[in-house]
Amino acid sequence: QVQLVESGGGLVQAGDSLRLSCAASGRSFSRYMMGWFRQAPGKEREFVAVMSRSGNTYYANFVKGRFTISRDNAKNTVALQMNSLKPEDTAVYYCAATMESSGVAIVAYTRSRLYDYWGQGTQVTVSS
Repeated sequence: QVQLVESGGGLVQAGDSLRLSCAASGRSFSRYMMGWFRQAPGKEREFVAVMSRSGNTYYANFVKGRFTISRDNAKNTVALQMNSLKPEDTAVYYCAATMESSGVAIVAYTRSRLYDYWGQGTQVTVSS
């Protein structure tokens, strides 16, 4: 069982930066794929970024070059550094975890249904 708690959201202006953090409790954190998703009002939850146990990453096209995912296995944390924020980045951001499966391409982990554990979300609001 893994519990995830996000923090770091807030209200910023367009062009600003935010760093989201996700603290995980439980054992074997280093064995999990860690992902970030977001959900804007009236829209479906969408993939943002994912990082594998070994540090491989995959990003949604709309955040490439602006967002960076990282993890610290010693501290059981995963972070999402968000730069050059835009009003369309406004959403609730969720941290998610699932046990990494061998032979499964990282792109598969863009699907939210693969994740077993979710945090409660943190609100990010970007004003224009």
